[in-house]
Amino acid sequence: MALINENYQKLAAGYLFPEIARRVKAYTQNNPQAQVIRMGIGDVVLPLPLTVREAIKAATDEMGTLEGFRGYGPEQGYEFLRQAIANDYKRLDGLEIDSDEIFVSDGSKCDSGNIQEIFSLEAQIAVTDPVYPVYVDTNVMAGRTGIVDQKGRYGRLNYISCTQENSFIPSPPSTAADIVYLCSPNNPTGTVIPRSVLESWVSWARKHKAIILFDAAYEAFITEPGQVHSIFEIPGARECAIELRSFSKNGGFTGIRCAYMVIPKNLMGHTTTGTPVSIHALWSRRHSTKFNGVAYPIQKGTAALYSEAGKKEIEELIKYYLANAQIIRQTLSALGLAVYGGINAPFVWAKTPEGTSSWDFFDTLLHKAQVVVTPGSGFGACGEGYFRVSAFALRENVLAAMDRIKSCIAVN
Repeated sequence: MALINENYQKLAAGYLFPEIARRVKAYTQNNPQAQVIRMGIGDVVLPLPLTVREAIKAATDEMGTLEGFRGYGPEQGYEFLRQAIANDYKRLDGLEIDSDEIFVSDGSKCDSGNIQEIFSLEAQIAVTDPVYPVYVDTNVMAGRTGIVDQKGRYGRLNYISCTQENSFIPSPPSTAADIVYLCSPNNPTGTVIPRSVLESWVSWARKHKAIILFDAAYEAFITEPGQVHSIFEIPGARECAIELRSFSKNGGFTGIRCAYMVIPKNLMGHTTTGTPVSIHALWSRRHSTKFNGVAYPIQKGTAALYSEAGKKEIEELIKYYLANAQIIRQTLSALGLAVYGGINAPFVWAKTPEGTSSWDFFDTLLHKAQVVVTPGSGFGACGEGYFRVSAFALRENVLAAMDRIKSCIAVN
């Protein structure tokens, strides 16, 4: 008898975005003439940068020769890409990251779930609320949680409430935890954790011998001076943090997949007897065992993003999406809604009108405005009464969607 992993049955419902897709599909099947504008899932819409395309093509041609053909590559990533990433960190006040502390992967979503495999099932996990669902669901699947309650919170998880009262900025808990997931700029709220708060997080983690999983997938969208781009800008972070980065949104890589993690060589976990163990070594073993590396042409295309031409193209992509975010933010603010994000992030987080529930407002916009957003309750209990709007859309669709939302809210 093939027994299943019964932890999967603890999952409260289908993953958030497939549920959105299910509702949208049902609506469009019943209303085939409807012109639905999707601003829910954060998928990019602009074409791959020219420098990336040219680099991928050249690498593919190179693979078509006896001299240039490559089979299995290094699981951690080719040195040319890892060194380019390490060099880029130096723009942050000369921040030094060794190339062999960088692990290239196929996405931060995968990394944020896979990294928990090297930690004990008894590890106490802390997450913010609202939260990117993958942080929670992968730990549920692994067996680190209890059952879900009526608010959608799982037993044995330490939830750090982020609300309007604290401007959706998480502060360290008064209790201990072993692993904490932080995301800045945040998905879904679009907020950035200030330096002083990150300093308190690093101090807390070092005190409790905890590890911070710092998801900086949207770092490139930070435009305000003085904001923290990397957790390693904070003194002491190398002793307590792992950083996750992605090329999905800044380079348009959602369809071709490339990301990386930085794991300092002096970062330690511990056995039950208190013996320190290198997290870098553990992850290297896991990564080499379960992953064969990102394709060579994709890594060449990724490296092209660090060229002068590539940097300019990234800058243009980010300007486009942030301009969309500004339009969304201004429109929703003018409607009298409390609005967050959209300045240093491609997401706008807003309060639903007149206390409408998140899913009810989602359905209202879908059925009356043919606009898809993301219901805030899908990100956790503290997301109830809010919704997220993605700036990853064509400009004409953003403008049309905002006009429809204005009419819809005015009618209601």
